[in-house]
Amino acid sequence: MFHRMRRSAVAALTSVVVAAGAVVALAAGGPASGAEGFYQPPAPLPAGRDGDVIRSEPVEYLDGGATATRIMYLSRNIRGEQIPVTGLLLVPDQPWTGRGPRPLVAYGSATVGAGDECALSRTMAGEGRPDSLSDQIGIFINPLLERGMAVVVTDYEGMGTPGEHTFMIREPQGYAVLDALRAAQRLRGTGLDPRGPVAITGYSQGAAAAASAAELAADHAPDLNLLGVYAGATPTDIAAVARQADRGYAGGVVGLAVLAANAAYPELEVTRALNSRGLEMLETIRDLCTMEIGGEYLFLDSRTVTRDGRSLADHLARAPYDRIAREQEIGHTAPAVPVLVEHPLTDDLVPYRLGRELASDWCEGGATVEFRTIHNLLPFLFSHVGATETAAGHSAEWLTGRFNGRPARSTCGSWF
Repeated sequence: MFHRMRRSAVAALTSVVVAAGAVVALAAGGPASGAEGFYQPPAPLPAGRDGDVIRSEPVEYLDGGATATRIMYLSRNIRGEQIPVTGLLLVPDQPWTGRGPRPLVAYGSATVGAGDECALSRTMAGEGRPDSLSDQIGIFINPLLERGMAVVVTDYEGMGTPGEHTFMIREPQGYAVLDALRAAQRLRGTGLDPRGPVAITGYSQGAAAAASAAELAADHAPDLNLLGVYAGATPTDIAAVARQADRGYAGGVVGLAVLAANAAYPELEVTRALNSRGLEMLETIRDLCTMEIGGEYLFLDSRTVTRDGRSLADHLARAPYDRIAREQEIGHTAPAVPVLVEHPLTDDLVPYRLGRELASDWCEGGATVEFRTIHNLLPFLFSHVGATETAAGHSAEWLTGRFNGRPARSTCGSWF
């Protein structure tokens, strides 16, 4: 039985917005002992396909009710180079009683921080730093496990593995999600059908990863039997989110974005825009989890960390940094599978218009899109987080329909 962990809205906020036997070596590099050793990839990386498993090991899932396996697999960075990414596969004790073989869902995680010890494949197994509040992730994962669906969670690029976590960088987040599905299906001894049905879900940062994966799937992972994608409160425009988050309760998120942009676009020398306080912020955030970032940079005014006193959102609107924001935009490629896009009407972190525009753009591209407005009980402060549990329930219900062959509804043309 799954143990739902209930926290206060403030605790939930910092997690969501700001989100068998011995080690098995399945490729070159051999087994690694202990959690720290597991996250050190073999050098050089083994030759293989995107989604091939490098290594795996059994671990515990804190909420119980599922067999958990930590994995390291091959994926791609923004430059198209193969990189190691880690994650966690959960196969529930609960049988799947729906149509066909047990389905697999990739969960694009909400924001958990930047430090290696914040990686969900650690914290969901009772390792790493507890203040990452990874149990919040159970809000989305456990309803899927309870229905008999297997779930794979990616740590994204640079979370746990060497390098920086490329927070909100579109392509590597999408690749990490798609390749996690491949890795889970290729892992031995799980009982999953290697060609079985899969889907993707996510909220906030995880919705950006899910939506990116939806757009990239046809080219990057045409081998997957992808049946649907859920995206809740999707931050499709990082400049718009940076402007709304600035000087708010999630002010620290702009620091995460700068850290990621600096890693993904070294040629732009993003750090040139920062003053000494800004440079110190980057060094500090690099090792922090979400709760720590929230405490350290609550109500951060990004004008105080730039050399010219302009906000980071203003910098993203001007050359050369406007390229960063432009290349992370989502909505230019219509998914080939049905999608459910939801957004809280009074979202105080990710503007509601971004969800409507995403659905509209995909509709115009010919996708099957259902758009829903979430009317939550927290109309202003914390409304982004307040909608999470509602979104999780809708995600589980809608994905169940996709796996059972029910036709996907389209609202294209009926609500714009």
